[in-house]
Amino acid sequence: MRFLGSVPAHDLTYSDVFLVPSRSAVTSRLDVDLAPGDGSGATIPIVSANMNSVTGPRLAATLARRGGLGVLPQDLPLQELAAAIRWVKEQPVAWDTPLVMSPDQTVADALRQLPPAEGHGVVLRTADGTEVGAIPATRLGTALADARLGDLLHGSITALDADDLAGPRAAFDLMVAAELEFALVQRHGHVIGTLSRTSALRGTLYRPALDGDGRLRVAAAVGINGDVASKARALAAEGVDVLVLDTAHGHQEGMLRALATVKGLGLGIPVVAGNIVTADGVRDLVDAGADILKVGVGPGAMCTTRMMTAVGRPQFSAVLETADAARELGAHVWADGGVRYPRDVALALAAGAASVMIGSWFAGTIEAPGRLESDADGRLYKQSWGMASTKAVHERFGRLDPYELARKELFAEGISSSKIYLDPARPSLEDLLDMITSGVRSSFTYAGAGTLDAFHERAAVGFQSAAGYEEGKALPVSW
Repeated sequence: MRFLGSVPAHDLTYSDVFLVPSRSAVTSRLDVDLAPGDGSGATIPIVSANMNSVTGPRLAATLARRGGLGVLPQDLPLQELAAAIRWVKEQPVAWDTPLVMSPDQTVADALRQLPPAEGHGVVLRTADGTEVGAIPATRLGTALADARLGDLLHGSITALDADDLAGPRAAFDLMVAAELEFALVQRHGHVIGTLSRTSALRGTLYRPALDGDGRLRVAAAVGINGDVASKARALAAEGVDVLVLDTAHGHQEGMLRALATVKGLGLGIPVVAGNIVTADGVRDLVDAGADILKVGVGPGAMCTTRMMTAVGRPQFSAVLETADAARELGAHVWADGGVRYPRDVALALAAGAASVMIGSWFAGTIEAPGRLESDADGRLYKQSWGMASTKAVHERFGRLDPYELARKELFAEGISSSKIYLDPARPSLEDLLDMITSGVRSSFTYAGAGTLDAFHERAAVGFQSAAGYEEGKALPVSW
């Protein structure tokens, strides 16, 4: 990456900078390879944050199906975390994971999990395991809230036979010919997934992130306290693909000890550690055993660290410095937090990040944990909260005795409850991935880069005023 003009003495964040177009021989955004090459096995540079309100098994599986990597949070009890890893590994690669409900459940029950959006649906399965049909999500928007789902079924089951589908393009063409927007996918009479025209189309554009056995990849986070070795061994035994050692202040002795312990186990999987914001932090953590550094203190939408403690660093400069240091040591950087638009993802990559972690932006999606709620105007949202907030502290330490729990809650920081609204035009994680990767692919073409390594080299960055940043925004209304 190169700067245009003199570099300011002060640190920079994403809104302070912009990308400048360069001479390019890349003729199409589809010619760009977004694979991060950081050893994670991802094929797009997108990682979901290890936040309870962001990454659950369903989001992790969906993200891996499109080439990204989900990081399951450390707050889950070990048995639940292991079960979540197994669940992700069991999910289909070529098809969407079915959302299964009982015929006796109501439309209101379904709408707590799924909005009436095109391309989605519910599979109905009886208590004895018999699949009786599927309902497109759009049908939920026109039915009475107390109606039984089973009563919405009409006619025979619409299903595609997996053995008749030669690939995603063939599946798309078949659905168009049959005038299907949503269908079950069966093999030997058993439902193994669902498919929409859009998901079939996505199958031609994305490469899933798969392990050596052809299963979806997934990462998991652990803290640096307690029996870190036992937790790491247990997760590795369940097939976790990347292990994330996570604490708010990653440049500390406790992290260095935990890293040395985990690295000494010889698990054979990449180890991520953070969070840090300096080159010194990179050198110490890599020396202790980290393969990837998680960079960012305070830029997250749910984080109050900078306002409470004055600690942190503007994210663009933090990524730039740490990525340079990591490159010299053969390590990599994940930029964690602070992205609001696809441009910010592109700028994090230009600064040298291998991947970008996204938190609250993904919390407002169908696939994120938690149920759908609606406000007084009928707008759909999900709850989100910071991982140092009172809510998160209570979930993490709820089994402590009341005195110890009260002590920890007294010093909690971060937002405990925030409404993250679903974008009606992009209600699912995959809709956001389409938007983000489309923007980033175009950024690569403007820079004349066909790969992430080339983008790191060719990206040209300029500086702008607040007025310059505002100029780049679209007008929400007419003049």
